[in-house]
Amino acid sequence: MEPPLTREEARLLSPLQLAYVGDSVHALLARTGLMEKNWKVRDMHRAANLAVSAVSQARELQAILPLLTPEEGDIVRRGRNAHPHHAGPKSATAGEYAGATGLEALLGYLYLTGQTDRLLELMPYLRPEETETCQKPPCK
Repeated sequence: MEPPLTREEARLLSPLQLAYVGDSVHALLARTGLMEKNWKVRDMHRAANLAVSAVSQARELQAILPLLTPEEGDIVRRGRNAHPHHAGPKSATAGEYAGATGLEALLGYLYLTGQTDRLLELMPYLRPEETETCQKPPCK
């Protein structure tokens, strides 16, 4: 499948547009990872909601920062520095929310430019800590 955008076209998008797509990409990766658990759908849904929180995403970004190329690091910086016109979630600090936006921008960029192999390389690092979701469902 042909990527929807070239790298040049994707770089012209605002970081918030990239993050908009990246939010869905992250949710899909989190849900795909939970399939290995063989849990009931309700429990996977609860765990996925925890996994896609701004706090989790900011933590995941810290885990992958040393692995990023300069180009990817630039996309993350643009996402972190973006200023959404709404308040972040009450459950996250401004720094965590900015980090989550940076991660989402990167994931959106990789997806839109057809870099699925790179997404799969990063996927093991985009899993929340076991204690963050839950080891035994139902999640609370």
